[in-house]
Amino acid sequence: MSRTDQLSAVFAALADPTRRAILAELANGDATVTELTAPLPISMPAVSRHLKALEEASLISRVRSGKWRASHLEAAPLRDAADWIERYRRFWDESLDRLEAHLADVQSNQSTAAAPDAATTPTHDKEN
Repeated sequence: MSRTDQLSAVFAALADPTRRAILAELANGDATVTELTAPLPISMPAVSRHLKALEEASLISRVRSGKWRASHLEAAPLRDAADWIERYRRFWDESLDRLEAHLADVQSNQSTAAAPDAATTPTHDKEN
């Protein structure tokens, strides 16, 4: 699978809130389907289908130990997704910095235009 296809698979898997909840659980350590089903309001077969989607996106791996089959979080695909998002975060940060500088210039120009010029402001002397 190409890197672009892998990234698409990761984002498609992350689009589902149940899968994100499963990944959050796996961030605490490996877990079986039974353990992952406990906090979720869905059936064990539904969790198994979500695990299959996560495994196809390479976000988890499954290891068999005797009769137990545990799921393990794989961080590399998440890092690739975070790196991709980071480029756009920098773009927005730079855009916001430019907007801030532009607004500061506009405000400065408005302040300068609104301030009375001492040379053109008439002075009134009081006569005693």
